[in-house]
Amino acid sequence: MESSSWNPLRAESVVVVSDVHSNLEALQAVLSRTSGMEVYCLGDLVGYGANPNEVVDELRDRGVRALMGNHDYAAVTGETGMFNARAAMGVKWTTDALTEPNLKYLRSLPRELRLQLGGAKGYFAHGSPEDNLWEYVDPRTHGQLFGQYLKKLQIRFLGLGHTHIPFVNIEAGGMVFNPGSVGQPRDGDRRASYAVLSATVGGVKVDNFRVEYDYEAAASKIRAVGLPGQFADRLSLGT
Repeated sequence: MESSSWNPLRAESVVVVSDVHSNLEALQAVLSRTSGMEVYCLGDLVGYGANPNEVVDELRDRGVRALMGNHDYAAVTGETGMFNARAAMGVKWTTDALTEPNLKYLRSLPRELRLQLGGAKGYFAHGSPEDNLWEYVDPRTHGQLFGQYLKKLQIRFLGLGHTHIPFVNIEAGGMVFNPGSVGQPRDGDRRASYAVLSATVGGVKVDNFRVEYDYEAAASKIRAVGLPGQFADRLSLGT
């Protein structure tokens, strides 16, 4: 990789979020907690929730550097073959609800990002380095591949989303992490999840955080606009 492909970060710490899924209440809680910090989003800005435009506007106004997720891709292309019936219904509703400027913005999102924090190089994507949009990376199924990812990409840290489950995995060659989901956690903890990535002497570290938000308000809006009730019900369970 050429050195020009790396995006150097000026801050010593940055916020990493993922899978906001049109949940405005959860996003605002995280952004309020991290006010003044640079924020990166690993995709799935939209889908499932009732506020796709407000979420996109909030992220754009905050200057968040975002990647494309599979729900963002489906919303702008109409391709729902990889989704179950309820999720496909949510995609169609989201596409119809989005304004043309926000559809244009989602179309413009990159699928990967190479960056440098301190002296450490890293890579962000929604799914995996091999399939940026669709592959689910879990330490239980992909743990043996983590070292290969780091070596192949010549990086010290790798940030991925998509699973809605946070983890930090330390390898001999670096670190692989997932910040979890802001808008629809699935690890049994209903609170919004995010991570802070910080430069250290000789590398980087990741700290995961949770923040309470008004999940009942988010759920009520999902039901009010006619989206599948399961999208609302799972917010109280974190599943």
